[in-house]
Amino acid sequence: MSFPRSSYDPRRVCLNPFPEFNLGKHRRTIGIYLAGALFALANWTFLDAAILSAHAHPPYDEPQIPPPVHVAFVDWVPGICSLLGMLIINLIDKDRIKGDDGFGDPGAVWRARLFLFIGFAFMAGGLAGSVSLLVLKYIMHDYPEQYTYYGYANVSQNVALMLSAVVLWIAQSVHEEYDYQLSL
Repeated sequence: MSFPRSSYDPRRVCLNPFPEFNLGKHRRTIGIYLAGALFALANWTFLDAAILSAHAHPPYDEPQIPPPVHVAFVDWVPGICSLLGMLIINLIDKDRIKGDDGFGDPGAVWRARLFLFIGFAFMAGGLAGSVSLLVLKYIMHDYPEQYTYYGYANVSQNVALMLSAVVLWIAQSVHEEYDYQLSL
């Protein structure tokens, strides 16, 4: 499929352009609230699984058998890693990553990009840890669905934390309608 020369832009990356969403002058505020909602949903999902695990009862037909699995500290580690990664990513000054001059220290751009990489590595490690925990602890042992929920909640927490970090990064990078960029 070829485009007519009049509508072709050689700088385009994607064949089909992304749709434009016009959220008006409050797009930054909407993005920040959406990131906060994703963050709250992520942690609420995992805390729900942890509370259900703490109050799990043995089956009523066999009261001597304890529940086969509980949420332990190992289940908390991927979420902690993703949370640390999210904090690292969103504490970095966006202008330093772009390489804008005026910071005085020539190594500041390099250090900012290194910390950005470390933050994304923490988040990727948290997601990989939650998926491996789901498979090794919950799926391979063939537990009933009420116990595998703990693993699925852990994975969904890490995915929602990653989405929250991305939405917050984009929302903070958007300039307000009345935001002026003054430079001399």
